[in-house]
Amino acid sequence: MANQQINIPDIGDFDAVEVIEVLVAVGDEVAVDDSLLTLESDKATMEIPAPYAGKITKVMVNVGDKVSEGTTVFEIEAAEASAEAEPAESAAPAEPKQESAPSAAPQPKAEQPAPAPMPSPTAQALTKPINAQSMGATSHASPSVRAFARRLGVDLTSVTGSGPKGRIQQTDVEAAIKAVMQGNAGAASAQGGMGIPSVPEIDFSQFGETETVELGRIKKISGKFLQTSWLNVPHVTQFDECDITEMDAFRKSMKAQAEKAGVKLTPLVFVMKAVVKALQDFPNFNSSLSPDSQSLIKKHYYNIGVAVDTPNGLVVPVFRDVDKKGIYELSRELMEISGKARDGKLTPKDMSGGTFTISSLGGIGGTQFTPIVNAPEVAIMGLSKAKMQPVWNGSEFEPRLVMPFSVSYDHRVVDGAEGVRFTTTVGQYLTDLRQLIL
Repeated sequence: MANQQINIPDIGDFDAVEVIEVLVAVGDEVAVDDSLLTLESDKATMEIPAPYAGKITKVMVNVGDKVSEGTTVFEIEAAEASAEAEPAESAAPAEPKQESAPSAAPQPKAEQPAPAPMPSPTAQALTKPINAQSMGATSHASPSVRAFARRLGVDLTSVTGSGPKGRIQQTDVEAAIKAVMQGNAGAASAQGGMGIPSVPEIDFSQFGETETVELGRIKKISGKFLQTSWLNVPHVTQFDECDITEMDAFRKSMKAQAEKAGVKLTPLVFVMKAVVKALQDFPNFNSSLSPDSQSLIKKHYYNIGVAVDTPNGLVVPVFRDVDKKGIYELSRELMEISGKARDGKLTPKDMSGGTFTISSLGGIGGTQFTPIVNAPEVAIMGLSKAKMQPVWNGSEFEPRLVMPFSVSYDHRVVDGAEGVRFTTTVGQYLTDLRQLIL
């Protein structure tokens, strides 16, 4: 066995090139052409291969150092056969590769098989700031894969490679990102979200007596969905109020006739009709973003989800084709489906296909609240308890029944000006129901 120095070979016109990765450590066994070092200039990245097979005995360079042709970077205890041979072509570095633009990175196709199983990194690890040190010696990947990871902000030290000798492939980086987006990136990701620090664990029993009660099935399911929606949808909430004095008077005047028809008229059915009319005026609110967030899918049907409070938690049955149904028909359907919800008899079909959601707390109390968008819908309305207020009519104050409400919306689809126009329009329809027939 013979000790040999490994120097930086001819790297063309590059001088004082920065070392961005040291891929081996003292004691590592390498074969001819194994990558030892990665250099990066302002124009290209290149790997320095091993000219000999053997064991690394000394590392003479660190991440961040500048090297040029002839700089000694390693010493290796080379195998005799390898030491006797001239390094010749094996000493030449890999051809410098221009870093491609993000759009040039190959994208996985839907029909391709899923990547090999790998331990999922935490969301925090994938999204923390990347620097040359964190991309250092512990990760084995080609310059193109490292460039790909840097563009996406992925820390390669948290990704397990599926290639030869644990080499990280581009598919490994993509699989790591997919794992985080699907919420499969471990307990820390599930608790903390996309790079958000998780809530610290505390032993509350040290402060007094405690009791642990398991969450209900519905709350477990809806909780995960609500967190996903909150993290992925940039919410804006517009608050407003409307005068429903005339609407409520009309509803009460129809009470006896409604009872003969076997239905109970509630303010909610009038709100549903007003919302549908406003959705027709502002179709962006009755849409969904495409999966790539580059286009808008506008729906020409009006299925309104209504949040129903049940002993087991909140559920959202969907009332289909609200635009085609009358007040009595909607009232009857509301009674039937609300009963199914409280009895736990709703089917998946009963809760799918919604285009807009209404959450009403008016029967309980409160003044205003910020409902969470029921993604992939883009907006949701929250109704609060109406109360009598003195309203100036131009000459005097008069008592009016005023209902506060709010609309949360996806700011990628709806801007603030359109948001307030929508709430103003809904308020106008509820104040004067005659406008609904125009």
